[in-house]
Amino acid sequence: MRQLNEFERFVIEQKGTERPFSGEYYQHSAKGVYCCRKCDAPLYLSEHKFNAHCGWPAFDDEIPGAVNRHPDADGRRVEIVCSHCGGHLGHVFEGELLTPKNVRHCVNSVSLHFKPLEEEQAGEPMAKATLGGGCFWCLEAVFKELKGVHSVISGYAGGTEADAEYKRVCSGHTGHAEVVQLSFNPDEISFETLLEVFFQIHDPTSLNRQGNDVGPQYRSVIFIHDEQQAQSANAMITRLNEAKLWDRPIVTQVSAFDGFYPAEDYHRDYFAHHGEQPYCAIVVRPKVDKFRAQFAALRRR
Repeated sequence: MRQLNEFERFVIEQKGTERPFSGEYYQHSAKGVYCCRKCDAPLYLSEHKFNAHCGWPAFDDEIPGAVNRHPDADGRRVEIVCSHCGGHLGHVFEGELLTPKNVRHCVNSVSLHFKPLEEEQAGEPMAKATLGGGCFWCLEAVFKELKGVHSVISGYAGGTEADAEYKRVCSGHTGHAEVVQLSFNPDEISFETLLEVFFQIHDPTSLNRQGNDVGPQYRSVIFIHDEQQAQSANAMITRLNEAKLWDRPIVTQVSAFDGFYPAEDYHRDYFAHHGEQPYCAIVVRPKVDKFRAQFAALRRR
C-alpha cells in the first residue's frame, strides 16, 4: 500500500471531496491507465475518460471488476470505491446522456495515480504544442497526418473562465480560443516544422476570424510551453513578416500556455467521421488537400 499524505487520507479513507477544477487529472488527456492511489490497482483506461465539464475527472466505463458501488447513507447517490482496497473514488451517475454508455464515474483526482503507455514509459521524448487558427476541426485533420505527431486533441485555451464548453466558447464571452494540443516527438519533427505547417493552413493576418468563422474564439494564436517555443514562434513571425508573403502583417498572438480544456467527445476526429458534411467538404478538405500537396514529405506512411 502507498503511504498517503493528510489530504489523500481525507479523500480516500474519510470519503472527502477535492475542490472542483483543482485536481491534476481533470484536464488530463494522455494515453494510459488510471490506478488507485492507495493500492495501485488498475481502475480505468484512458479511452474511458471524457470531458463532462463537471470539475472532476469523468469516465464512462471501468476495468471489469475494478470498482465496487455502494449506496450513500443519504440514499441519494451511489459511491464508487476501489474493489481491491476499498478506497473512496467518488460517485457514479446514470441517465445524463453525456456519452453513448450513459454513465459518468465522477472521480477525485487525488484518488488516482496515472501510468502512461509503455512506449512513453520507455523514455521516448515527447513535447506539447498548443495552436489556434480557426475551427479546430481543420487543424486536427491536418496535424493528424504528420509524422512524429502522436496525438492531436481539439479543445479550448486562453480564456478567463475556470472551465470551457463549446456553446459558451462560441458566444465569445469566455475568452477561449479553439485550439489543438499536439503531443509530438521532437526527434521526429521539430516545433519549427509544426509552425511552418500551421502558418500555411490558416490566414495569420486575419484578426479574430478565419473565413466565415468570426469571433475571438477563432483567433490565430500560439500558446507557448517554454522559452524555446517563444523564441521560435517570435523569430518565425518576424521572418514571415519580412518576407511579405501576405499583403497584411501577421496578427498571430504568442501567449503563455495557462491550461487546456479538451473539447466534447463529438468533436474528436470530426473530419474523419463527417468528411461529407458541407462544412468539412467546403472548408476542411481544401486545407487537408493543400497540406498533402505542399508537405508530402512530412506525412505518415
